[in-house]
Amino acid sequence: MNALHPSGGDAPLRVAVVGHTNTGKTSLLRTLARDAAFGEVADSPSTTQHVEAAALLVDGRAVLELYDTPGLEDAVALRDYLERLGEDGPRTDGFARIERFLGTREASLRFEQEAKVLRQVIASHAALYVIDVRDPVLEKHRDELALLADCARPVLPVLNFVAAPQTRIPAWREALSRLGLHAVVSFDTVAPPADGDAQLFGKLATLLDAEAPRLRRLVEDRERHQAQRREASMRIVAEMLIDVAALRVTSPPDDAASQTHERRLRDAVRAREARCVTELLALYGFRASDVSELALPDWQARLEHDLFSAAALTEMGVEMGKGVAAGAAAGAAVDLATGGLSLGAGTLVGAAVGGLWQTAERFGGRLLGQFRGMRELTVDDAILRLLALRQQWLMTALARRGHAAQQPLQREAVADDPLRKGALPAPLREARSHPEWSAIGANHQDTARRQAVITALAGRLGENAPSPN
Repeated sequence: MNALHPSGGDAPLRVAVVGHTNTGKTSLLRTLARDAAFGEVADSPSTTQHVEAAALLVDGRAVLELYDTPGLEDAVALRDYLERLGEDGPRTDGFARIERFLGTREASLRFEQEAKVLRQVIASHAALYVIDVRDPVLEKHRDELALLADCARPVLPVLNFVAAPQTRIPAWREALSRLGLHAVVSFDTVAPPADGDAQLFGKLATLLDAEAPRLRRLVEDRERHQAQRREASMRIVAEMLIDVAALRVTSPPDDAASQTHERRLRDAVRAREARCVTELLALYGFRASDVSELALPDWQARLEHDLFSAAALTEMGVEMGKGVAAGAAAGAAVDLATGGLSLGAGTLVGAAVGGLWQTAERFGGRLLGQFRGMRELTVDDAILRLLALRQQWLMTALARRGHAAQQPLQREAVADDPLRKGALPAPLREARSHPEWSAIGANHQDTARRQAVITALAGRLGENAPSPN
């Protein structure tokens, strides 16, 4: 068994994740691998019985392999056994005693679990020793670290659960310092800091200076993917909001039919938000069970008799030009206070007088529906604000959440945000006048302008969203 085991060529760097039982070793791997399904996490001891590996990739190639190991449970007895084992022969160092122990029957019987851990540490370039800082520093922990030191591999202590209400962080740092372990990193597997990867791999690079370039490359790649996930999440939410803002459902005037169409509209919006949540979960590597039910409240669809927003009025004015002014004024009443537009028969007449039949062709079908008593249902501005705030909160919560977290996300009060009040963002106001932009409505058209508006809204959401730090 080689005393040193350096990496070579393109072979991935190997790191064993070790520690006392139930300190969060599997949780650390889940969070670093961004895989909530890796291994098994439970409050009971000895959950991990075998060594399992997770690879961290850069450009599709494994750069780092993390090995989840069983918990160390009987380090005190094993150190006593190693002392007795050393008395039977010539004086040897700690590494030689570990090698000798691994060849005994006790390594496959009484100390089988410890033997698995030590073999993996020796086969690795370094070890991460995971510590639950809520626990007191005990003799067994010192013996575990002594065993790891005998494996002749660099050991980086990882302080876990540092965000818990009560911790013993100063005591642990003092104990580690006395053992000569001065490079220590804090990494809460449930709520890791935004720069947690950079801190952990940066500290590891100080212990493995020959591997520092590849660890820096790994950090840069993960930071790039973090930024890409944030940008993609904004676009997912922006597209959902445009779909909802542009949605219109035509309804007959009688109450029974109107209620049916209102339910249809509400169901369509609920389903669209649920799809948005699913896409965000997949983007951040979580499961549906990680989010509690986020049902929309019982809200009423708005019966918008005026049909068009201020953006549509502006667009019609541009298309009609100066020749329509007199004709339009005779038949269209503009409410500048609300941006509403009440349309009568004179509007189409005005368009004809102005000589621009294209306007009548574009809006005429919907206007004729108005003449026949049909109404169009749209989603109220308040619902758009609610959807934006909820999904913005979800994006931030997922970015801050470790993949080892066991509690489902719960709704919390959203901090004050520009989306709560004031005018709706311009992209949403423009979408109001383009029902064809809604992918959940009829006659959907994914135009270049729609994509540009989604991009603009995603940027606006990015400006408003709180930092994931």
